[in-house]
Amino acid sequence: MNHVRLLTVLTLLVAMILAACGAPAATPPTQPPAPTQLPAPTQLPAPTQPPAPTPAPTEATAAARLTCTEPVKVGLITDASGTLAIYGAHILRSFMLGMEYMAGAPGAAGEKFDFNTTKENTFKVDDCEIQVFVRDDASNPQNTATIARELIDVNKVNILVGTVSSGATATLQGIAFENKIPLIVAPAAANDITGKDFNIYTFRVSRNNYQDAMNVCTYLTQKYKKFVQIAPDYAFGRGSAAAFRDACGKLGGEFVADDIFAPADTTDFTPYMERILNSGAEAYIVTWAGSGFVPLFQAANDLGVNDKMSLASAFIDNALMPVFYGGAVGSTSGIVYHYTVPKNPANDFLVANTKPRYGVNPDIFDADGMNAAILLVEALRKTGGDVSSEALIKAMEGMSFEGPKGTVYIRPEDHVAIQDMYILKLTNLTDPDAKFYEYVATTRPEPPCLLPENLKGRCGGLPYGSLSGQ
Repeated sequence: MNHVRLLTVLTLLVAMILAACGAPAATPPTQPPAPTQLPAPTQLPAPTQPPAPTPAPTEATAAARLTCTEPVKVGLITDASGTLAIYGAHILRSFMLGMEYMAGAPGAAGEKFDFNTTKENTFKVDDCEIQVFVRDDASNPQNTATIARELIDVNKVNILVGTVSSGATATLQGIAFENKIPLIVAPAAANDITGKDFNIYTFRVSRNNYQDAMNVCTYLTQKYKKFVQIAPDYAFGRGSAAAFRDACGKLGGEFVADDIFAPADTTDFTPYMERILNSGAEAYIVTWAGSGFVPLFQAANDLGVNDKMSLASAFIDNALMPVFYGGAVGSTSGIVYHYTVPKNPANDFLVANTKPRYGVNPDIFDADGMNAAILLVEALRKTGGDVSSEALIKAMEGMSFEGPKGTVYIRPEDHVAIQDMYILKLTNLTDPDAKFYEYVATTRPEPPCLLPENLKGRCGGLPYGSLSGQ
């Protein structure tokens, strides 16, 4: 009988997965939250009540009315037909709901956005029209390049949002930089996006690999001390492996073998699982994206890996949890977002409107899509309707805003989005509304600054390169 205690690490949902014109606000910008130190291994809280509800803004604190002289044009790029379309669907619906939340009414496409029938949507935020042009890149970087250039050259977009695949996002970053167009990244998670590939036009609302690892390792290292890990052999996987090695190591974990990297298109994981089996680890950490997790897990079962050590993996999307985690009920792990946890007006709106319109509850990346829309509109409010890249960059650097996960802070040094993440206990996999969890704790990981050496000066007092800064 397999004893699989799936814990905390699958950044499975991100990098290849792996996803808005107005007057200034009436109140000064919120100060950034104080940095949260990575918890000591023994300090994970006992189960507590979920976070207290965030009060809705009062009339006195509401933003001034938005105005813009011309429509603001936004290019939203995501995966609607490729290998990561399951995650692209999260972004499509939640970005539109985020825009509706900010506008106070649905867009021209109606209450439910259907990409099969329309590729555009228009919102009226006070006296400002915001046009959203939606394109499908199928997580293919060549497609991403083609449609991004079309959005810039033909549709004349002022800002880009996207995309699911971290590889495609790297391409999108380069095009945004060449054309001096601000880019809001959702939901790709690779460290490199705001690390070695950083440019001043790129901002993210999605978390990065390091934040995943820091969240997961707060619990993982309390259960196990000896680890081995496997990840795909590209930027997302290598960045994730480095982050887990640093975060778990800082909390007392030991990696007893070299990290194992397999090609992203691997279908036979037998030789890799044999190396894991012979490593002497107590638990093996898996970072993978998309369908490759199925043959990976099958090979682990066939070789008896799961009888001899535990699979350490973050909880994933609602649809796939029952498929892969049947033996994990009762286990505790980390997750990027689950709709049942945050208590605030933005999340309440997202929860109230997703299932009635789209037939499913909000999933793991719906918060990212809605946050992208909120950041976009709040930035435009702050610029007073100025859509120039200089004005938008200045507005977004250091901005705090309220989204489905509570306060999100855009770190000015490297444009990383500091945000809440969660530790949950899996209690069942049968609830029809995917209410699978019991709340355990909220973390707010502050990752190191990963900018290239020539930009190290931007990092200021942040730890550089690793959590220790060494």
